[in-house]
Amino acid sequence: MKQYYKPFLFLISGLTFSLTAVAGVETTATPEQAVDTTIVVDRVQVSAVKQGLVLRSEPVASTILGERTVARQHVDAVKRLTDLVPNLHIPDYGSRMTSSIYVRGLGARIDHPAIGMNIDNVPVMNKNAFDTELADIERIEVLRGPQSTLYGRNTMGGVVNIYTLSPFTYQGARISAEYSSGNTSRFRASAYTKFSEKWAMALSAYSIQSDGLFNNDFTGRKCDWEEFQGGRWKTQYRNNKGLRIENTFAFSWGEQGGYPYAFIGGRSEDNKDVKVGQIAYNAPCGYERTTLSDGLTIQYETPRHSLTSITSYQFTDDCMQMDNDFLPLDYFTLQQSIREQVITEDFIFRSRSERAYNYLFGLYGFYRYNNLSAPVQFTKTGIDEMMFAAANEATHGMVQLTALEPMPLGSDFDNPNYGGALYHESSLRFGKFEAKAGLRFEHEYTKLQYHSYGALKFHQRIAMPGMPRPMEKDNAVELDEKGSYRHNYSEWLPKFSLIYRFDEQRNLYLSASRGFKAGGFNTQLFSDILKEKLQTQAMGGASEEKDIVSYAPEYSWNYEVGGHFSCADGIVRGDMAFFWIDVEDQQLTVFPAADATGRMMTNAGRTRSIGGEAAMQIRPTSNLEFSLAYGYTEATFRDYETGKVDDEGNAINYRGNYVPYVPRHTLSAGITWTIPTGVRWLGDVVLYGGLNNTGKIYWDEANKESQGAYTLFNASVRIEHARYSLDFWGRNLGDKHYDVFYFESIGNRFVQRGRPQIFGVTLQIHIL
Repeated sequence: MKQYYKPFLFLISGLTFSLTAVAGVETTATPEQAVDTTIVVDRVQVSAVKQGLVLRSEPVASTILGERTVARQHVDAVKRLTDLVPNLHIPDYGSRMTSSIYVRGLGARIDHPAIGMNIDNVPVMNKNAFDTELADIERIEVLRGPQSTLYGRNTMGGVVNIYTLSPFTYQGARISAEYSSGNTSRFRASAYTKFSEKWAMALSAYSIQSDGLFNNDFTGRKCDWEEFQGGRWKTQYRNNKGLRIENTFAFSWGEQGGYPYAFIGGRSEDNKDVKVGQIAYNAPCGYERTTLSDGLTIQYETPRHSLTSITSYQFTDDCMQMDNDFLPLDYFTLQQSIREQVITEDFIFRSRSERAYNYLFGLYGFYRYNNLSAPVQFTKTGIDEMMFAAANEATHGMVQLTALEPMPLGSDFDNPNYGGALYHESSLRFGKFEAKAGLRFEHEYTKLQYHSYGALKFHQRIAMPGMPRPMEKDNAVELDEKGSYRHNYSEWLPKFSLIYRFDEQRNLYLSASRGFKAGGFNTQLFSDILKEKLQTQAMGGASEEKDIVSYAPEYSWNYEVGGHFSCADGIVRGDMAFFWIDVEDQQLTVFPAADATGRMMTNAGRTRSIGGEAAMQIRPTSNLEFSLAYGYTEATFRDYETGKVDDEGNAINYRGNYVPYVPRHTLSAGITWTIPTGVRWLGDVVLYGGLNNTGKIYWDEANKESQGAYTLFNASVRIEHARYSLDFWGRNLGDKHYDVFYFESIGNRFVQRGRPQIFGVTLQIHIL
């Protein structure tokens, strides 16, 4: 009988976290303690620069995770927000370079993200750096729906705002050590000092090491090992006369293996030595990244106005190695190196009065220089199988081409990119209503300079009927090309909203807003273009230039109605929202051909996302808390002409199909029970149980491959004291088998499995 009721215990014990965030209220030990909402109390000195201090009173769907929730839920990276935030899905696959974020049917696997990220108000411009360690976090805000009017490009799905602890509000030292499955260890240390009422400083450092969880059966070793270190130095100044200055310098370095992609079917000649479901590749795979950033925020406030300047410099240097066939074959490999430097500046002038009319003006600019190198190396086997096999077969042995040497394909790119924006928002209160209107004008220039080169050496054997003997000779073809592409984008991004407030905790709102995601260049496709040109020359044909290097920007209109509510004297709190999003030229990542070596971004005509979100928190007593967050998204193609034809010659249009990689449902539910021990040195025992449910997810535009809905159970037992905490925790306790990623490469199909059952223990000590 016991085995039948265990899943129900997890389900019942599973209603606590999501709305701790969504309703914006942190769990507390006693009703007398101040609720750690992280909405009402502006603990970070420069937080809420653009949006209001109390997000629940704003016309926006938002989720807020306070310091205690972040610690209890072990939110050590942005990907841990998956399902905890309604309709937010961040699959954990690939490497730390892979930061694919999907929200409300919007998202991207490569290039520009659909959701922005700011750390202490400084934008993280490179998506490759999104997956970083989150240490000493005060709160995390997730705003869903287009935020383009205030935050600009690549925020059409929303914004994640992360705020770190301020040394003005916390002083002391913290030491944290964690050990979990996969021989994974995580160490953190930080110190916070307030020198005077004007000066304060914080230093923090972290280190992560892991042997990994997935085995490469070809090498017999784990393929997802990791080593990651970094730190942060924050200095704050305030003169108590309205001037606040904050400077944060951060760095990180990491190296990891990568890409535990399991073979699940494809070419019969490729899978002779690989079983279905097996990870087995022979060439090195991995990712290395170094980041540096410095953000300076200067804010001056008067009783009626504030002026803020946010200046940042960001440097990213990373390198990815990949066995592109992901099998124990010698076909081809890729090494991609990116070095990027970014400078940003944002001026915000806003009113702070209690008058009926308030306003905000902003001026923003950025300069971004990206240098990329992406050489692809084809082996002789790869050339024979991928370039010559079909042609040799078509001639029935009369013409045979055979590679003589490996073929290098080189591509070097310089990509300067800069832009600026003017933006404004006005708000007018009349009675219990408040109307807001905003407008942003954004202009962006981007240029791609490229140098592509390659050489193919091959042996040609011609044996025509009637020839006395075959003709044989060695040939070579070379390409060395330089060129450039450039684009200008100018966009008007309006926003309108109306909110009716019953009081500060209860309201209804409706809004309409325009979203924008920048266009770009398919740099990963240059190796395919170069390979095709060399192949065509080797066979005596003429190359056909294809206009597939650039892809267009993506646009959206988001219509939303929602509200925030509270009842029973605050025992029950919740949020809800319903949205309708029309998207033009949605950017999708596709593989251009069966033997493609790269990926390309294409625009998919029109898509539509319709859905809703609901979240609720119930605290019947000060020691018991239930919470629930649910999101539903139906994202479908309204028009997507693929340019392909079926077996009967009819044009293929994916109209009505679901947009890939977007889950239809996300659910997070949990329960937290705080048990005071009465022992002074022991503190409280906090029991948590919860579940996350995700799915269904389609992997391709044709909707032939998919992952069904799956549920993961999580639990923890935590001893919580003012001076320390000791946490025993587990994820995916049912050891559910599921896939988080699917793709096809040179005619073979691969998936990455989700992380298996994981157990860990975390000790944190506070030295005050």
